[in-house]
Amino acid sequence: MATIKIKQVKSRINCPAVQKKTLDSLGLRKMNQVVEKEDCPSIRGMINKVHHLVKVVD
Repeated sequence: MATIKIKQVKSRINCPAVQKKTLDSLGLRKMNQVVEKEDCPSIRGMINKVHHLVKVVD
């Protein structure tokens, strides 16, 4: 399966609780942290919800 790398580029402070939980489910806890996840529609949907806080790294 293809994988994608996701990096948190903005702080989670002052974000709604739903977005904080989405970051937690992606495995992102700190700024500039990079996680590698399987590229599937559910992960893409989570990235879309917090697209202003994360960046997909090549």
